[in-house]
Amino acid sequence: MQNAVVMTLLSALAGTLGIAHSVSAAPARAARAAVFGHVGKDAVEIYTLSNVNGIEAQIMTYGATIVSLKTPDRDGHLQNIVLGFDTLDPYLAGVPYYGATVGRYANRIARARFTLDGTTYNLVANDGANSLHGGTRGFDKRVWRSDATASRNSLKLTYVSASGEEGYPGQLTAHVTYRLLDDDSLSIEYEATTTAPTPVNLTNHAYFNLSGDPTRSILEHKLTINADKFTPVDATLIPTGELRAVAGTPFDFRTEAVIGSRIDADDAQLSVGRGYDHNWALNAAHDNALRFAASLADPVSGRVLEVRTTQPGLQFYSGNFMNGKHAGQGSVYGYRTGLCLETQYFPDSPNQPAFPSTILRPGETYAQKTVLHFRTLKAPAN
Repeated sequence: MQNAVVMTLLSALAGTLGIAHSVSAAPARAARAAVFGHVGKDAVEIYTLSNVNGIEAQIMTYGATIVSLKTPDRDGHLQNIVLGFDTLDPYLAGVPYYGATVGRYANRIARARFTLDGTTYNLVANDGANSLHGGTRGFDKRVWRSDATASRNSLKLTYVSASGEEGYPGQLTAHVTYRLLDDDSLSIEYEATTTAPTPVNLTNHAYFNLSGDPTRSILEHKLTINADKFTPVDATLIPTGELRAVAGTPFDFRTEAVIGSRIDADDAQLSVGRGYDHNWALNAAHDNALRFAASLADPVSGRVLEVRTTQPGLQFYSGNFMNGKHAGQGSVYGYRTGLCLETQYFPDSPNQPAFPSTILRPGETYAQKTVLHFRTLKAPAN
């Protein structure tokens, strides 16, 4: 009763002063946050985002990583559809990019070097002679800073990469914003600015298994990719520079196909990648707008993931190097129990002038967006 009286008096006072009656508005709910562990003296926080339909995403500040993403199957049962770990230790032990934001340059740069404006920069080689996903300590192995305004369904994270880190020029300030929307989509927005010209290529490296059962293979998932061409690779998985038509090859996913139906075909590119580990050149959209990139479906659970992006490429990785070895606290994921759909610029673009440019200069803003939309299929008729 006292609270009602107080609110009435405040409302009357606000009206007298000509102030909008905002005192009665409920504040936005904050995202649930907890300490997930520590990296040295830095606390690693984990945030839980949710929407009105019960979909839930857990994101930690180490690597700006999606730890868990729970969506319903056709019967409404919520299960986690990304591979992750219940503690920080396996991530610190070096698991390969599970759910992480990777950069400064996602994917590979040949011979771990590039030349920009007449200067050659030598990077840290961590994939044979090449640099992969930003080097030995890329953005996936850094503690990002969370924005104080995190709400029930959004979280902004920031990392400042020093000039010279992993060999890259310029201080880069990177932001990634996750928004879990009430239309059952997860929006991932990237922004970056730099103090000197530098290549930038950011993506999320989630491993999806739409079945919700991480012991099940992803080979029965059905995949569509909106691309007429892909970039063939050499023996070290560096693009040759060719844009090859997918028509008549196991790389043609323009019409939905079961992933396992052609993965063991007698094809030189599949042999090199030990399966799919290639970049598709997405069919162009106008004005850098969001365009349909891919869809993934699990017929058993009925879950469907649709991917839209402003990025020009999509790296589809079919879990070929997942070997079931223990990672950290006894955690283990078997061969091809997860797949990645990494929206990004093309691999090795700094050394391939015919590819879309990844160079960011002072005064410019790198801005890209990917939207993951979740829905379900109806049960097949008996």
